[in-house]
Amino acid sequence: MVDFRRGITALAALAVFAGLASAQGVVGSGASFTCASNVTSTPQLRGEGYTELIGDITLTSTGGTVLGPGAVVPQVNVTLFVNAPVTSRLLTTVAGGTASEALLLIDEPGSQLTPATGAGTQFGAGAAQQVCSTPAGGCGAFVSSVASLGVPAGCTAGTQGCLVGTGALINEATTTFQPGGATPAGLAPNVFQGVVSGNSVTWFGVPVLAPGTTGITRTFRMTNVRIAANILFGGSAAAGTPVTASIAVSNSSTLPITGTTPQVGFVQPGLAASVSGTPSAGTGTVLNQCNTNTKASVSLLTFAEGFGTAFKTRLQANANPNSGQTNVVGSGAVALQNTPGAIYNSESGLTVLVPSSGVTSEAGLADFGTRLKATFNNVPTGVHIFVSVANVLNSVTPAPVPGGAAGGIGSINPLSYAQLVSNENAVDSIGVNSFFQATSAIPLVSATDNAPGPGSGGPIQVVEIPLTAGSGIAVWEVVNTNPAAIDTLKFAVYASSTSNVSSNSPFPGQGTVTLSFAPTPGPLAPAAFTTAAAAAASGSLPIPRFAVGTTTTNVLDIVVCRTILLYPFVTNQAGFDTGIAIANTSTDAFGTGTQSGGCVLKWYSGATNPADTTVANVASGTVYTNLLSVAVPNFQGYMFAICQFQYAHGFAFISDLGAQKLAEGYLALVIPDPGPGTGGRLANPLSLAGGGSGENTAH
Repeated sequence: MVDFRRGITALAALAVFAGLASAQGVVGSGASFTCASNVTSTPQLRGEGYTELIGDITLTSTGGTVLGPGAVVPQVNVTLFVNAPVTSRLLTTVAGGTASEALLLIDEPGSQLTPATGAGTQFGAGAAQQVCSTPAGGCGAFVSSVASLGVPAGCTAGTQGCLVGTGALINEATTTFQPGGATPAGLAPNVFQGVVSGNSVTWFGVPVLAPGTTGITRTFRMTNVRIAANILFGGSAAAGTPVTASIAVSNSSTLPITGTTPQVGFVQPGLAASVSGTPSAGTGTVLNQCNTNTKASVSLLTFAEGFGTAFKTRLQANANPNSGQTNVVGSGAVALQNTPGAIYNSESGLTVLVPSSGVTSEAGLADFGTRLKATFNNVPTGVHIFVSVANVLNSVTPAPVPGGAAGGIGSINPLSYAQLVSNENAVDSIGVNSFFQATSAIPLVSATDNAPGPGSGGPIQVVEIPLTAGSGIAVWEVVNTNPAAIDTLKFAVYASSTSNVSSNSPFPGQGTVTLSFAPTPGPLAPAAFTTAAAAAASGSLPIPRFAVGTTTTNVLDIVVCRTILLYPFVTNQAGFDTGIAIANTSTDAFGTGTQSGGCVLKWYSGATNPADTTVANVASGTVYTNLLSVAVPNFQGYMFAICQFQYAHGFAFISDLGAQKLAEGYLALVIPDPGPGTGGRLANPLSLAGGGSGENTAH
């Protein structure tokens, strides 16, 4: 009810303003006053994102009545409704809500698109950006003067910002209207902050000064509107889900709009992620428990764009006037994005300094560039995970570092690049009044070691990922990207472990990884960073932010070392039988770590084979024995015994009943372990990643 009363009060005030305007003198009238909506760029939005920037909407106005000096400019409330929650950053606490970074600009101030019509005191492209200090009520304006000044230098009839009429120039110089004051003073605001509510944002008290003269236009631009695109995300890579908007004004006769339902974006998958380097699909790279590993390569994590602008730097590359280089975030030379209507292809929108609860904030400024996250879970105890601090070409070759004239990260070139950061929520530091951003602004993580096997580009620099209860994350920030191409960034993962079989270390099991954008809600996020909060406007949550990843892949598998025994001939036919023995010799006089485990006996005799025989456990220092006639009656063929421990040895003894006439014994062959999923036996067990059973084929 309180908000409703405030709305009624605001509308009543606007009605008073409109009455005052009609009471003032007019200079003349042009054609009927109309405003046409337009979206000059309809962007692709990441379906994983909660803070995606929709396309700017412009209202181009022509015609109407030219007001005379002292006339109060009528005001309207402009509301934009979107078919998803509006998530533009909240900045200023005001009566009835919180003003946001979503801005409405009058006549593209600060763009320098056309010559100014006066000495910097008018609406127009040459005017300075003046922010309305009372977002909840808006800021009024009145016409300060109307003079027959002729055509200013550099202006031609019909040029935006040059109010050229038939023999008269209407000076758009307007000053703030002070309610109840006798002498308004100062420049009229031309930048208005929107108040966000659910799926809408409203700009209150926007002055509407009709251009009047034929060929002259007035532009209203709505920019920095972010939405929770994930709400619309269907997961399909087809044409994408359209984002539709609807524009409403409090007084349609004051600001009549045609085309009130523009399309402002398409929601599509922004990320295609995969894990490579896994020899056994679904199990992850296999490492044997009985072998010590030192930064063994286990996988490549691949992050590919769903479309060309899915990866973005915090701010777009701009020329550094001090050095002549062209750089992006991370190199020490980044210009702020303060030109209305420019396409930046960055996480930030139009950056404008606005008052925010007693301090100055940068509306439109994102907290960091696109971040890519690998979430590791269930990493077996005793395993240490290392990742490359930057993207790589493969597990032994780092990616080339983009460099400008003086080297360093960030030049505008086709090379995509990302670097490891300390925390997915850590903000890239930048002063709101700064013009440049240095490399140190990004919370980068320095390498602590190198991966083995240097490629042509030198060794890959790595750092260990801290793990808690088998879980940890690695996050990289994009610092260079090519919006004209589909970027693919790969990061190497390595594992180290020290074998201690007697202590069952490293512990057998499969580690997993989930790839996603970052930051996301979760255990490592601030308490307020919940899934529900992420999809709503906030003054404290990071921008950009994303939904939690949904695809989990096994990244490594620690397996207990096996021994595989081959009994090339066994029989219990024609009056013969075979005695089978399997000895667990891990107990010895040499300090070998004791092991125990079961065995599976696999029988082969042709097209139809008997079922496997399972031996539950063979303790260290013991021998399992059985008769073939008991295990598999009436069988003749060969048998593999696959035992889940090292140092198994076997013996077979074939004889007639009672061993009265014929008997023969032999040692089972020890077969190199080919590892799961390799497709066949290996001649050399040590050719496996992590080694093999430790024994060659032998008796």
